[in-house]
Amino acid sequence: MRFIVMVRRTSTGYCVDVPDVPGCIATGSTVEHAKQMIAEAIELHLDLMQQHGETLPNPSHSITFDVDDDGGEELCTWVEVNVPLPSVP
Repeated sequence: MRFIVMVRRTSTGYCVDVPDVPGCIATGSTVEHAKQMIAEAIELHLDLMQQHGETLPNPSHSITFDVDDDGGEELCTWVEVNVPLPSVP
């Protein structure tokens, strides 16, 4: 499953968030490291949601965003994640 993520440059590397999974964030020293970390964070987040009986979000195919003229480097990209299968009681 692919999720759109927003990658933003920070003073120490990159911060990534997932519009479709509020509260799921990660950081990394490079863009690729940050993408790897957010993919792992999404998988863990979805697994916890499932364990608590929550409905998993459907990934969006597009997003609308505003570019911050005062901000640094920003980009939007996809990450592939393995969606946990429902556990059988």
